[in-house]
Amino acid sequence: MPLKTLFRRRTFKEILNLNRRISSSQKPYCYSARNAAINNPSSSSLTGTPFQSLATQFCRFNQPNWYPNRCIHTMQQRNDSEDEPEEDPAMNDFLSRFVWIMRGKLSEAYPDSEKSTIDAMLLIIVEKVVSEMDKGGPEQVIRSGEGTPPEDFSPDLWRTVSEVSSIVLDDMQKAQKKEKMKYFLQSEEVQVMSRFAGEIGIRGDMLRELRFKWAREKMEESEFYESLESLRQEAAAAQEEMVSGQAGQEQILIEGNVVDQQVDEGKPNVVSLPKRHGKLKYKIYGLDLSDPKWAEVADRVHESEDIIWPQEAKPITGKCKIVTEKILSLGLDDDPSQLLAEWAELLQPTKVDWKALLDRLKERNHSLYLKIAELLLTEGTFETNIRDYSKLIDAYAKENLIEDAERILKKMNDNGILPDILTSTTLVHMYSKAGNLEKAKDAFGNLKSQGLRPDMKVYRSMIMAYVNAGQPKDAEQLINYMQIKDMRPTRDMYMALLRSFSQMGDEKSAMRIADSMEFAGFESDMEYYTLLVEALGRHHPDQARVHFDHMLKLGHKPDDRCTASMIAAYVKENMLDKALSLLLQLEKDGFEPGIATYTVLLDWFIKLQLFDEAEQLLNKISELGEAPPLKVLVSLCDMYSRAKIEKKALQGLGVLESKKDQLEHEDFEKIIIGLIDGGFLKDAQRMLMLMEAQGYAPSNSLQMSLFHLSPTKHSQRW
Repeated sequence: MPLKTLFRRRTFKEILNLNRRISSSQKPYCYSARNAAINNPSSSSLTGTPFQSLATQFCRFNQPNWYPNRCIHTMQQRNDSEDEPEEDPAMNDFLSRFVWIMRGKLSEAYPDSEKSTIDAMLLIIVEKVVSEMDKGGPEQVIRSGEGTPPEDFSPDLWRTVSEVSSIVLDDMQKAQKKEKMKYFLQSEEVQVMSRFAGEIGIRGDMLRELRFKWAREKMEESEFYESLESLRQEAAAAQEEMVSGQAGQEQILIEGNVVDQQVDEGKPNVVSLPKRHGKLKYKIYGLDLSDPKWAEVADRVHESEDIIWPQEAKPITGKCKIVTEKILSLGLDDDPSQLLAEWAELLQPTKVDWKALLDRLKERNHSLYLKIAELLLTEGTFETNIRDYSKLIDAYAKENLIEDAERILKKMNDNGILPDILTSTTLVHMYSKAGNLEKAKDAFGNLKSQGLRPDMKVYRSMIMAYVNAGQPKDAEQLINYMQIKDMRPTRDMYMALLRSFSQMGDEKSAMRIADSMEFAGFESDMEYYTLLVEALGRHHPDQARVHFDHMLKLGHKPDDRCTASMIAAYVKENMLDKALSLLLQLEKDGFEPGIATYTVLLDWFIKLQLFDEAEQLLNKISELGEAPPLKVLVSLCDMYSRAKIEKKALQGLGVLESKKDQLEHEDFEKIIIGLIDGGFLKDAQRMLMLMEAQGYAPSNSLQMSLFHLSPTKHSQRW
């Protein structure tokens, strides 16, 4: 802004010449505010209180207060209480702030001017500001800044005056708000809340922020009610003005002539609205609420309130209370039909009352709850719906009571109610958990045939059902179907397939699942690499070692199971040197073999007929303080049988016979071959019969070994 042009050039020269004449005067006078006044009858603001305070400040310049057409004369001393008007604090505050800011701007615009010149400029500016404020307050000064400036002021100066006035007004409002904030900070309600916050442990900055928040809320609430009161007063004033206007003389234009009519003050003029033609139409947020369909919506809303806010159960008193206690104390074998009929006759229950009774039964006796809930399915006042059936089926499914769940499902179908998505989902979970793959597939197919989309839990249950049934390839197809439907299979699903393929020895399928997991972005952990080593170790120990070394590079420390799987891979290829080298390398890194590793080594030493080393490993297993696993017992029986140590062989054989349900096909064949090689043929034939009883058929090699054996070649046990 070119502040050099704040005053017009002619006005600035007059002020400068005036200041020089004042400076050359030999008798400077200064009068107090009480004895000085501005002799300008044309300007009422010069004798006003706001200007007197500025005149007092101007006297301190030690210059006589006279200007062209604005002379100050001495007057007789007057009584303050009689002649001096009351001061306006708000006006004084505004002008003092205005003078302070405006003095700085004038000093910047006229750095070579004397202080008296700046003061003279300020007096002229303040005189004009006061005259504008008398018209409409400080807001009038701000509004007039956009219009034509006065004669002595340039447009830049008048715009600066408006900007300074706006700044001063904002500062005053902030100060006023700050004072109100101080008041509300000390209010009783804020003090009570602050004390409570301190008692519960709130301290420091958090307590300070809460105090200011509460005080600000109280201040906003107070301002809101003040605005309502001002609106009420304005409305009352407008009403009074309208009534007074109606009581006066009215002019009515009749056929082009103006007629004066006196309105009777006792009889108010009644004005009626014109009659409306057509239907009432109104819109809210763009919706035509006059449409009849919204009446139907309102009815449905009232109906839904009964669901959202259900009715409360009736109070149970008197004889009905006694019957209720009898129902709650029933045993599982008791017949509750008679008591339920009596209870229904006394209470006349609705569904809410029946549910309240079932909730109490569920808390006290869950089995009795299931029994009575099934009986209530045929009760008319219970108002049975599909949700009651599905809840009961879900309760039976969680307890693995499949027959009971199927009975409820049959009742549901007999009543013409088709299973919904919740019921079908419950059936899939139930059959998958029970291992009934066919019924799980039927429930899953029923779910899709109804056009319902199974969720992730349903797919997981079906995948686990396929895996548990030994059909991981069908589970893999289901995962591919999920990807087609834009559903992302979880890591647990992939790991279940990888585990199943690894146990089956299907290394190609295992690698395919591993590649899918890597492509999907799942992280590889210890179990992931262990399953890969187990899958590849059956036929490709070198590839298994590659994944084992890659696991070590990633920072995973192999556990006992993973190490045992790698050693077992070397055992199958009879690579003793690589197995021992791996063990030595791992022991340097702090690895300590466990039962799984010792079991693999023990089986290997028995095959190599290193009985002394096998005995040492057996002692190490005993030192670990854990019972030898089944694989170790099978290996010990085989070792003692081959060594023809009859006592220990038969002792181990007796332990294995007691655990025949846990033995697998290869365990039976290993025991039988060991007994044959040791000459215990009768025991071998007995184990063969147990093997066939468990559903395992002997291999061709085992049958040929039993067929070609001669009784003379064996010990006396034949």
